[in-house]
Amino acid sequence: MVAPLIGDDAIVIFSNGALHAGKEAIRAAYQHNFNTIKGEEYRIENVRWLAETADAAACSFEFHWTGEIEGRKASGSGRGTAVLVRNDDRWLLAGEQLGPKS
Repeated sequence: MVAPLIGDDAIVIFSNGALHAGKEAIRAAYQHNFNTIKGEEYRIENVRWLAETADAAACSFEFHWTGEIEGRKASGSGRGTAVLVRNDDRWLLAGEQLGPKS
């Protein structure tokens, strides 16, 4: 479950351009992906920390995924940027944007 990792006012933009604002919208979007992509494997690599403070951090990364959609093999990859904020003793996602490799 990803909801405990998402800030209440977070924004996520998927690589197809779809914008999901707020914890519930983001949870629903991720759940839709989990239900649609069977046997998904998702990984990130080449993480580069752009900024780090005691209360916030930002990074860029490459992402790759594989799985099956309606019985057919599917995959994708791209680049992403994420912003995390500290809330008490927990780090939460404040924003993420996923896009194609340039």
